[in-house]
Amino acid sequence: MNDKSDTYMSVNKVILLGNVGQDPKVKYFDTGSAVATFPLATTDRAYTLANGTQVPERTEWHNIVASNRLAEIVDKYVHKGDKLYLEGKIRTRSYSDQSGAMRYITEVYVDNMEMLSPKGANSGMGTSAGQQAAPAQSNLVQQAQPSQTQSAQGGSADDLPF
Repeated sequence: MNDKSDTYMSVNKVILLGNVGQDPKVKYFDTGSAVATFPLATTDRAYTLANGTQVPERTEWHNIVASNRLAEIVDKYVHKGDKLYLEGKIRTRSYSDQSGAMRYITEVYVDNMEMLSPKGANSGMGTSAGQQAAPAQSNLVQQAQPSQTQSAQGGSADDLPF
């Protein structure tokens, strides 16, 4: 193994199974691209250790970013309370807030998504007459080409997609 690329191989892969915390915010751009952002909650259940110590439930909130075709699907079908299986990459970016302080945000950029909430079992706002219900369970959605939009790469707080 003399190839240096083998020596320095790395992996950035995240798998999450959780519940959507609020209805996604979706921005459509003049270029035809779209970016959807929403929080996803994952919860570790409470448990008791062998010595009787109780470990409480712990919920983590993740900032989710989906772009292009996945963003359009999120816009149509994903709602607060829905259960999702996501695969993606962790990215951290920084920006200066209004006071000039540097802020950091860690996001999960989605590559694959599976909607696990049954059709019509939307625990969010409900499905309106003109709106389609979530696709059936086990619909795996893969993004054809992950791409970044200018606003999702950082910049000022005014450029943020959410």
